[in-house]
Amino acid sequence: MTTKEESMTIAAEPVYRLSGVTRTYTQKDRVVRALTGVDLDIWAGEFVTIQGPTGGGKSTLLQLLGALDRPTSGSLTLGGTELAKSSDAELTRLRAEEIGFVFQSFNLIPTLTAAENVEMALETTRLSKPERRRRVDEALEHVGLAERGDHLPSELSGGQQQRVAIARAIVRRPKVLLADEPTGNLDESMRDEILVLLEGLCAEGITMVVVTHDSAVARRASRRLHLAKGTITDITR
Repeated sequence: MTTKEESMTIAAEPVYRLSGVTRTYTQKDRVVRALTGVDLDIWAGEFVTIQGPTGGGKSTLLQLLGALDRPTSGSLTLGGTELAKSSDAELTRLRAEEIGFVFQSFNLIPTLTAAENVEMALETTRLSKPERRRRVDEALEHVGLAERGDHLPSELSGGQQQRVAIARAIVRRPKVLLADEPTGNLDESMRDEILVLLEGLCAEGITMVVVTHDSAVARRASRRLHLAKGTITDITR
């Protein structure tokens, strides 16, 4: 079986490659330099966490990685596709097919069951109804909620709701999972359950990038990055 290190050596290109990436905004009469020349490679199957002070550029970087925004300058590629030069239609396709998103707030629709919430991610696909159902069942089983598909969010614990949100993120079988404070609303026990789940997905080959303020979360990653004043530093030990 190929190890993660061997896979990274074999891969011709990293999943993400950032070269001299900057992002500036204009707020009233001042220019905000959110990112100031980021160079970063992220390889398939890595579990990367990003820490740093509020306002340091973490959310901006995650938006760029998620194809929700474009850099002001520099090169940012996802699987060899240059995001800065891609059309809006291509970015939409990448978000739908290549990237899954998980947030601190679970963003579940309260009137839909767990299965229906997960299936919402497949609404724009051309999959048949039986195939969508199969994908939903598979995703819920993957996160340990095979028996909870008919439950409303209000009938689930916080940890279970986040599992549903993760199932929704992986049901389209993305290559990358981007998570913004995914354990921020959970107690320590539920946090650890979610981390075990994320580690398992990473071991299966999904590339994981997690923004977190929790050092206990960051220490579980294979790589730890620190982002402050728009500059990124690898602090992996």
